[in-house]
Order: sequence, then structure tokens, then C-alpha cells
Amino acid sequence: MPKRLFKKYIPTPEKIREIKALHFLGDVLHEPNLWHINRHSVSKAFLIGIFCSFIPVPFQMVFAAIIAVWVNCNLPISVALVWISNPITMPPIFYFNYFVGAHILGMPPMKFDTELSWAWLSEKLIEVGIPLYFGSVVCGLFFSVASYLIIQFLWKRKIRRDWLERQLKRKAAGKASI
Repeated sequence: MPKRLFKKYIPTPEKIREIKALHFLGDVLHEPNLWHINRHSVSKAFLIGIFCSFIPVPFQMVFAAIIAVWVNCNLPISVALVWISNPITMPPIFYFNYFVGAHILGMPPMKFDTELSWAWLSEKLIEVGIPLYFGSVVCGLFFSVASYLIIQFLWKRKIRRDWLERQLKRKAAGKASI
């Protein structure tokens, strides 16, 4: 995996310690595993960040950060991945989640003639909310587990490839010295 790429954009623990607004958290953010970039930490961060990005709740980043600290995985990656669902991508992602949830629950997807009013929202909240949240959990679980497995596979493949290259170099160096 591109470990250098991750390290380039992730803040260092020293920079985090300098942010005075985060001092109220105490030593929680100084746990080294929250900042390490290794196969397990990054794959768990993808699992958490992508799952949280599919759930339509406010403050998704806070939700992802709390889970990342609890699970002890890479905090910056899990929080950054929540931005998969940004204001531009939210409507198609959440409509897809609603469609999946309605299909699994056996409900016909309703035609959306949205009207941004409290009356429309309170009237359609149950009708839309149940399939939306059910579909969000299903899609979030599917895509987050898939990303976890893909990261694990790609990381292991890179390690094997690097190991084989080192073995070939050692053999070539051994033959050259003879």
C-alpha cells in the first residue's frame, strides 16, 4: 500500500498535541496506535470510515472518531473517509440506500416529489426513514466489509511482491559475487 502517501497527508501526533482545542481529550489522542499506518490499522479505519459515511446521521466524523478511538485504529483515515458522503454525493448515495432498503423490505419505492417543508417531512418520515436506515446499514456493512477485505488483500499482495523482489535481488547479488 502507498504508506508514504498516507503519511504525507496525515497529521503527526506532535501536530495534534499542539492543537489547544483538543487538550480537553487528555491522553486519548496520544495513543500511538491511532496514528500508525499498518495493514490492520488502515483496514479497520476503512471499515469504520466507510460504514459511517453510509449512515445518514449528523456529525458522521465525530461518530467515526469515537469508534476509531474505541477500536484503536487509524483515526485520521477513518475520519477522512466519512467525506465519501459529502453534500454532492449524499443524494445519490442515500437514494441508493433507500432503494436497497425498500427492495429488501419488499416495499415499493415511492415516487419522490419532494417538497421541503416540515409537513412533508413529518408525513413521509416513517415511510422513507425505515427503508433509508435499513438500506444504509445494509449498504454500509457491505461496502465497509468489502473495503476491509480489499485493503487486507492489496496490502498482503504488496508485501509478498516486495519480499519476492528482495529474494530475487539477494539471489542475483549472491550469483554476482561468486
